[in-house]
Amino acid sequence: MVLRTVLFLITNLAVVATISLLLWLGVATGWLPPDLPLIPLLIGSFGWGVVGSWISLQVSRQSAIQAMGVQLVDGREGASALWLVETVARLANKAELPMPEVGVYASPEWNAFATGASPEGALVAVSSGILEGMPQAELEAVLAHEMSHVGNGDMVTMALLQGVINAFVMFLARAIALLLPRRSDDQGRQPPPISALIWPLELLLGIAGSLVTAWFSRHREFRADAGAARLTAAGAMVGALQLLGQTQDLLEPRDGTALASFKIAGPPSLLGLFASHPPLEQRIAALQELQSANPSTP
Repeated sequence: MVLRTVLFLITNLAVVATISLLLWLGVATGWLPPDLPLIPLLIGSFGWGVVGSWISLQVSRQSAIQAMGVQLVDGREGASALWLVETVARLANKAELPMPEVGVYASPEWNAFATGASPEGALVAVSSGILEGMPQAELEAVLAHEMSHVGNGDMVTMALLQGVINAFVMFLARAIALLLPRRSDDQGRQPPPISALIWPLELLLGIAGSLVTAWFSRHREFRADAGAARLTAAGAMVGALQLLGQTQDLLEPRDGTALASFKIAGPPSLLGLFASHPPLEQRIAALQELQSANPSTP
């Protein structure tokens, strides 16, 4: 995670330096007015985006526990909890990852999620519905999917990516508001204040930015599915996704919507470009293709 964070900071500095150079050239060539504080605005926006995403990442595990009502388990709570902890431990050992905290949250939905600022501080949690209702072979594949998210550092990447998007939204909304012509109309009415323009611009730019985060979220689901197939079996992961498809009414978006992109499955969406998860059919097809390309894979 340290290397990923350092690369993220270097990338942000490179982006800020590049945009600053372009802004300086714009002022030098007369394309931009020299009296606007665009470069300080740029630096402040990216600083705020980096700090905000870092804080969000650090509190993600505890926030998830509180938001979802997760109860941490160690195996002494009963047979189901013991199986859950032992299975996660076995998968962590196979993936050469630290043992995460394990939790259960009370909900009839069939779902699971992983979160945390690092593999050493990760949390893997499942709903009571999926723990009680899904067969163990398929549930093990679901847990392997979540462990693959931990191993891939997806929680870190998602948080840092959102920080970059937030920084661009903050900067562009204010830069556009500052650069828009501000003249009185024919009746002498004054234009709206800049602050009144920023919120609509942030809304529009935020919607555009969500397309990027949704695309990455869908991409990482395919990677986590492939990781689950390596840790368990492609057939088990296919079976788990098929069962999730049969229980779409139990994929409740009402609770913990902020954690939707971290769960094994999301609710159906009419707006595919904004969906945090690919359609289950596409994920199943990708796993079957992987299985066909590697006949030795169960």
